[in-house]
Amino acid sequence: MSSTHAPRHFLRDDDLSPAEQREVLELGLAFHDDRFVRTPLAGPRGVAVIFDKPSTRTRASFSVGVAELGGYPLVIDSQTSQLGRGEPVADTARVLGRMCSAIVWRTFGQELVEEMAAFSSVPVVNALTDAFHPCQILADLMTVAQHRGGVGSLPGTTLTYLGDAANNMANSYLLGGVTAGMHVRVAGPEGYLPDPAVVADAERIAAQTGGSVLVTTDPDVALAGADVLATDTWVSMGQEDEKGEREAPFVPYAIDAAALAKAADDAIVLHCLPAYRGKEISADVIDGPQSVVWDEAENRLHAQKALLTWLLERS
Repeated sequence: MSSTHAPRHFLRDDDLSPAEQREVLELGLAFHDDRFVRTPLAGPRGVAVIFDKPSTRTRASFSVGVAELGGYPLVIDSQTSQLGRGEPVADTARVLGRMCSAIVWRTFGQELVEEMAAFSSVPVVNALTDAFHPCQILADLMTVAQHRGGVGSLPGTTLTYLGDAANNMANSYLLGGVTAGMHVRVAGPEGYLPDPAVVADAERIAAQTGGSVLVTTDPDVALAGADVLATDTWVSMGQEDEKGEREAPFVPYAIDAAALAKAADDAIVLHCLPAYRGKEISADVIDGPQSVVWDEAENRLHAQKALLTWLLERS
C-alpha cells in the first residue's frame, strides 16, 4: 500500500514539534478514556511490528494497540525472518511498505530505523534503539499529565532522571522533556553522561519552549525540589556480562526513600521497567504511594495508539 506523499516517521523524540507532541498526548488521554475512540486501521490493515530485542511492554502494547485500532499486528521476530539472515533493510522496507500501513521496529543501532524510514512508503516508528526510546517518553509524559492536571501542566514541570545517563532513556528524556517545555535534569556518574550532541539538541529546543537542561554528576542537585523522578535499569540489554563492574558507580544515584525526600513533597516516580528492586530503585518507593509506574506501563498502549493514529492521518 504506497502513500501518495512522504510519510511522517517517529525515530527520535524531536521528530514531533512541541505542538505536535501536545496533539499526540491529548489523543493518548482520549484513548485512555475510550480505548476505541478511533479505529484508523479498520479493515483490518496490517502493521509490521519487528523485534530484534526481548520485549514485554512494547510487544504487548503495540500488538494490543494495533488490534484495538482495528488493525492486524504482524509481529515479526527478526531471527525468524530474512531480515535476520542479512536481507538489506532497504529491501525489507520496500516490501513491507507495500503490504502494511506502518512499520514498528525494536532494534539496536539508530541508523537501522533511519535506513528503514528512508526506503519506506509508510510511517516507521522507533520502538527502541540503543540511542532513543521515544515511545516510552510519550507514555511517561502522558502519565505526568494524568497526575498533574493535563497536558497543559507539563511546561515548567521539573523532571529528574538518575542513573545511567548515557543510555537511550536519558537521551529521550532530554529531547522529549524539553519539547514539552519541562526542566529536565539528568544525573549520572562520570563516564555515563548523555551524548553531547543530544544535549545540544535539547538545549536548542529548550530555548524555544521555555524548558531547560541540566546535566550533572551530583544527584542532590538533580533531586532538589523535583516534581518527577525517573530511573532505569543500570544494566541494559546486551550488557549483562558487565553487571558487576557496572553497578558500583551508580549506587549513589538510586531512587530510595532518602532520594525521594529531597524531591518535592508530591513528587511522582517513573520507571520504564523491568525494575530491579534494591538496585536502581528501592522496593518501598516503586511499590509506594508516589509510584505511578503501573499507569506508566499501561500508557504505552494509549500513547502508541495515539502516535500511530496521528502518523497515519498525516501519511
